[in-house]
Amino acid sequence: MSFRIRGLEAHPFTHLYGLPDAELANHGAKRHIADRPNALPDRITMRDAEPGDAMILLNHTYQTARSPYHGTHAIFVKEGATVPYDAIDEIPPVMVHRLLSLRGFDASDMIAEGRVVEGRVAAAAINDMFEHPAIRYIHAHNAGHGCFSGLVERA
Repeated sequence: MSFRIRGLEAHPFTHLYGLPDAELANHGAKRHIADRPNALPDRITMRDAEPGDAMILLNHTYQTARSPYHGTHAIFVKEGATVPYDAIDEIPPVMVHRLLSLRGFDASDMIAEGRVVEGRVAAAAINDMFEHPAIRYIHAHNAGHGCFSGLVERA
């Protein structure tokens, strides 16, 4: 079973790029400068920030469905990122080295199955979850901080 993972589109965030810190705060956002590798995961390019990269921390509605699982949480986007990650049957670099919570949703936007897996073996878990016809899509979250990591869809 093939799956597809895409980064978030940049356009909902580009109005924040380059704003002074005080104006970011008015949007409920905060700029962070990465000071070490593998610490700040960008949800557009699906890569970790390199030291010195400017990242914007903001709240994002990752589950828009009108269900008990409607959800928002903090995410990072790389300031200036414009091209979203898009790949089939590939776990993006930002997920490979993290512990992930995979939440499989059905047609009613209810969780039908959940798993916690190491990112390096997530492809097998995703394929196994999609073997169940009731699972329509999967949300991946970083298990440690609970942040939304990405949407996984059938390819």
